[in-house]
Amino acid sequence: MLKTVNILNKRARFDYEIIETYTAGIVLAGTEIKSIRMGKANITESFCEFTNNELFAINTYIEEYAFGNQFNHKSRSERKLLLKKRELKTLARNVQAKGLTIVPLKLFTNEKGLAKLEIGLARGKKTYDKRESLKEQDTKRDIDRIKKAF
Repeated sequence: MLKTVNILNKRARFDYEIIETYTAGIVLAGTEIKSIRMGKANITESFCEFTNNELFAINTYIEEYAFGNQFNHKSRSERKLLLKKRELKTLARNVQAKGLTIVPLKLFTNEKGLAKLEIGLARGKKTYDKRESLKEQDTKRDIDRIKKAF
């Protein structure tokens, strides 16, 4: 059985209002997928950008593979994302016209063992929206404590 890997970007849901989500494949080298399967990746500081009508995940950190040799990968590099042409066109149109951004939400492996990146079309939150979400989290936590006490 393959161990499923879920690496979340918790900061994205706090900083951005997610409008749509897509699941994209990633073009990886052999040592990169081995590091991801070990859970040694981080997507909190990463973002997505279009270059020549292709979508790339930039600043995604995948730790160098411990048992790699001189052909080991760079820990921070651009990684191409694989989406359908129709999805790429709609994303490019929304980013260019509406001023939205594309943010990685979750890096995971599917049942076949392939690495996938869940990306979200997002709009940045204002500070008062962030304060509101913090307030909601606090009240939910307090209600859960009260329920647990009874």
